[in-house]
Amino acid sequence: MLTGGTPLRSLDEDALLARILPLFPAGTDLDVAPGDDAAVLRTGARTIATTDTVVLGRDWLDAWSSGADVGHKVVLQNLADVAAMGGRPTGVLVTLVADPAVALEWVLDHAQGVADACRAAGVDVLGGDLSSAPAGVVMASVTALGALEGGPVLRSGARPGDVLAVRGSLGLADAGLRLLTAGTGERLPQAVDRQRRPQPPLADGPIAARAGATAMLDLSDGLLRDGGRIARASGVVVDLDPAALEPFVAALEQALGREAALDCVLAGGEEHSLLATFAAELPEGWTRLGTVRAPAAGERPGIVVGGRVVTHTGWDHFHGDPA
Repeated sequence: MLTGGTPLRSLDEDALLARILPLFPAGTDLDVAPGDDAAVLRTGARTIATTDTVVLGRDWLDAWSSGADVGHKVVLQNLADVAAMGGRPTGVLVTLVADPAVALEWVLDHAQGVADACRAAGVDVLGGDLSSAPAGVVMASVTALGALEGGPVLRSGARPGDVLAVRGSLGLADAGLRLLTAGTGERLPQAVDRQRRPQPPLADGPIAARAGATAMLDLSDGLLRDGGRIARASGVVVDLDPAALEPFVAALEQALGREAALDCVLAGGEEHSLLATFAAELPEGWTRLGTVRAPAAGERPGIVVGGRVVTHTGWDHFHGDPA
């Protein structure tokens, strides 16, 4: 319910913050909690920082995502980036930019979604910002911080002989988007749930780092696009095994048909699983997807499926369709 309740213009900023701030968790790493000019927190020797933004009509539609869904999603997609570096999420800064006609009830629901996601992940809300926007504009962003026990796991560390593996699902969120768009979400409710509220395996990022992951990233833009990012950054070819992808395709095939299911697995975004390469044995819960090799003569670094280059490379913010 973006509109139809109490409009934001009926409150001033202080009154709105007085409704929002008590919802957020604040832990022991904070010396100064939200409410001052800035929060003050204790950090280790290395701190991860990342940020992401979601926009109404581009990243979510009010027709099928509540304010709480949006809050959950924008928090978790940022925390997934922290985990993909091998880090442990510690806190977030939250920003909301909204048309003053937006309902207070939606904003409080959104804040509750942020709070619930942070509480479940064991991270603090450190503060943030509120701003008004032109008619129809609603944007939410999160800056997430995390702590590193050792060195970061980069995209550029994959080496020939490594194994490519995933921790989590493939294609489920994109399947949910397709079903919601078609009005047939009942065909696969777990896909709809994953589209609305991602479930990144946050604890597995640090575990993978300790297990010797050579490269890792958050699967936000599709297996082909994100796998290709590892390949190009590392100067290697990542060869996906079609047989290894088959269980993920089969899980979606009945609801979508085989062609669409395969497309979701290869190119579907917003999954927020972890994709990594390992030189040794895979940690528990990871699924092998393929291998890493050196480029052949005249071959460019990139990702191939069963030895064949695939041209469809997944979601792009400036060339893809809106949510």
